[in-house]
Amino acid sequence: MPSLIAACVQMCSSDDVSDNIQHATHWIGEAAQQGADLIVTPEMTGLFDQHHLLDKAQPESEDLTLKALRQLAAQLSVNLLIGSLAIKVSATHCVNRSYCINRQGNICAHYDKIHLFDAQIDQGYHESARIQAGEQAVVVTLQETVPTTFQYQLGMSICYDVRFAYLYRALAQAGADIITLPAAFTLPTGQAHWHVLVRARAIETGCFVLAAAQQGEHRDGRSTYGHSMIVDPWGKIMAERAQDSGIVLAQLDLSQVAHARQKIAGLQHDRQFLMRVSKPIS
Repeated sequence: MPSLIAACVQMCSSDDVSDNIQHATHWIGEAAQQGADLIVTPEMTGLFDQHHLLDKAQPESEDLTLKALRQLAAQLSVNLLIGSLAIKVSATHCVNRSYCINRQGNICAHYDKIHLFDAQIDQGYHESARIQAGEQAVVVTLQETVPTTFQYQLGMSICYDVRFAYLYRALAQAGADIITLPAAFTLPTGQAHWHVLVRARAIETGCFVLAAAQQGEHRDGRSTYGHSMIVDPWGKIMAERAQDSGIVLAQLDLSQVAHARQKIAGLQHDRQFLMRVSKPIS
């Protein structure tokens, strides 16, 4: 049966791009050394700074993290999902962009975060003030060659997207076997909702979910929840790292995707219409 080893990198990124590149490089290298074929880093891997994001972010052609990690993927011969980078697209906005890098170091797909985190939790969060929302869901085909050559489909998402089940339904219906979910969940929302949401997205799609997270106290004053995890298509947590920077790994038997969907064929039972809600007059 086709299988691969997946890894999630957990970090505490800061406003220092060079420092973030150094830490990401270390943990990606550690994951590769332990046999990982597919490695996922967290949201905002290269620059975590809610106060000066627009001043420090660069266009894609000039982004130092993207350049360094593309070279690293080629050097290590791994498929690398850069959870996200703040990529400047105008004087007033960036995109929150996830990159899929193949074993040759080429960008084979990118995804711009669709759902932006504007919320009042422990403080106000207004992602839309400086981030431009994406408009396109993305599924990309990746290839493994060991022990035999096979392909699998990877669906891409980012953090707050996890609260919008229809996106994950669309990724699964488009053929995704694995869904990536890089994140920087706040401490209170993580404690309340993270495990439930990640497991739910795996269960309802019959996909593996790779959720690589930011963790700890960041220099800009934010605290993130951590708990990076790998969840199987039946909703079982295969591996989890609660706190501290590091990696989690698991071997993914891709036949489990078909088995889960045979047991509960929910994707085949989708109805292509909006359900009408009855509101009787009392």
